[in-house]
Amino acid sequence: MNAHPTLIAVGDNCLDAYLTKGFVTVGGNALNVAVQWKRRGYNARYFGALGSDEEAEIMLAAIEQAGLQRSDVEIAAGSSAVTLLADDAGERRFLLESLGVGANFYPKSEHYDQLLEADWVHLGTNSNESLVRKLVTDGARFSVDLSTRHLDLPLDNVPLVFASGPDDPVEPVKPLIERFKQAGAQRVVITCGKRGSFYDNGSELYSAGSVPVSVVDTCGAGDSFIATFLISRFVEGRSEAAALHLSAIRASETCTHLGGFPQEIRPIPQWLLEKYNGVIRTAQRD
Repeated sequence: MNAHPTLIAVGDNCLDAYLTKGFVTVGGNALNVAVQWKRRGYNARYFGALGSDEEAEIMLAAIEQAGLQRSDVEIAAGSSAVTLLADDAGERRFLLESLGVGANFYPKSEHYDQLLEADWVHLGTNSNESLVRKLVTDGARFSVDLSTRHLDLPLDNVPLVFASGPDDPVEPVKPLIERFKQAGAQRVVITCGKRGSFYDNGSELYSAGSVPVSVVDTCGAGDSFIATFLISRFVEGRSEAAALHLSAIRASETCTHLGGFPQEIRPIPQWLLEKYNGVIRTAQRD
């Protein structure tokens, strides 16, 4: 590992509109991970795509404020990713999840070459299958967030996968880990909410509990966990148990503020409400 490692997150970003609460935040797994690395003082970059629209301007402003490079984001014809959420008695309800031009994102050639030179690469949710296979073939050090879409991607020789698991302590986690390993993943991290987290390094299983806090917003907590685990274990060289524990602390800290990372909280623009008026009205009728 270099004295000043380069860490690159690739893939999803999103403008989250909380309709019930009247504000928008900027996030997405890959973007959140990159921002958390940057906040910890690392040389972090984010490769993703945005559309040619007003949503992109909000997201680019947040990306720049976080210290990431605007020029690393590709602008494509089409719409930026948007999620519309409602809050029903404390439970988030998704009215719309549009990936926009970020769907199936594959970085341009010069950016791909930089992935091979990076010390670690993290692929966000809904990753491009061809990109995963190419990185494996080229021997890149990388991880993939599989979230709840556990076996949608080919995992042969993928160095590390992250996924969500059961929060019920009665339900075993080992069978899920074994499914990932049988699919080809070399190492597996499973996060199980309040139950805690598990890490199989290929030969041994480690676990850590969660860290209770007064929750404001759970958005991005898992991404903070991922960002912290990657630098703790593979950059700073902490033990498996220590990396899991510190990751749980950082995830809990993220739950104490709005959004996946500290940012300016903006009211929902009127033009955004008008743009998705049909979706909102249909959801309200349902």
